[in-house]
Amino acid sequence: MEDRIVYPELNGFLRAQLPQHTGLLHELEEYAKEPYIPIIQPEVAQFLKVFFSFSKPKKILEIGTAIGYSAIFFAGLDKETEIVTVERNSDMIKAAHENFERSGFADKITLIEGDAADVLMRLDGEFDTVFLDAAKGQYQKFLPDILRVLKPGGVLITDNILYRGIVADANPPRKHITIARNLKKYIVGITHSDRLDTTVLPLGDGVGISKKLK
Repeated sequence: MEDRIVYPELNGFLRAQLPQHTGLLHELEEYAKEPYIPIIQPEVAQFLKVFFSFSKPKKILEIGTAIGYSAIFFAGLDKETEIVTVERNSDMIKAAHENFERSGFADKITLIEGDAADVLMRLDGEFDTVFLDAAKGQYQKFLPDILRVLKPGGVLITDNILYRGIVADANPPRKHITIARNLKKYIVGITHSDRLDTTVLPLGDGVGISKKLK
């Protein structure tokens, strides 16, 4: 599926300027290439690194752990940050636990096993940041409980929100119709909500930044 958010040559140039990760993060980046495992794109990771240096989140909820790459990345940015992450795939859960142990951040990361919709319904506590990077067609379903646990002034970060540009298609490819339709509803929901102040950035696969109003 063609990526129509950023021109490939421009994206390649900008990626070449980014600092390269070493150690476990680099190993996980290579591991995720084949077979493809979704992890945050390099330019999105760099954006979040800079963004978090200003927002300084202390408690992050991540929806969609995969192999644990982004949770490990977040944990390495600030020694005071606590991460709670949710994943339902048993193979990903096993890999994530192993990677958390290898990273040295296992004591800072709590992995909750289960479907995100079910986990969110029973989740207690408040988070100053929520990173949403799970099943794209379910984002709108997750939103009410995300807003419940996101504290006033907190930030919801939604990855892959533009889905390679197909959200703008009047007639998206048949196999992507449902995801495109649901993502459009989600974008309309967060950009018109009286509880959120939102901007959507054409970065990576699209990133939504929403601040919960006090």
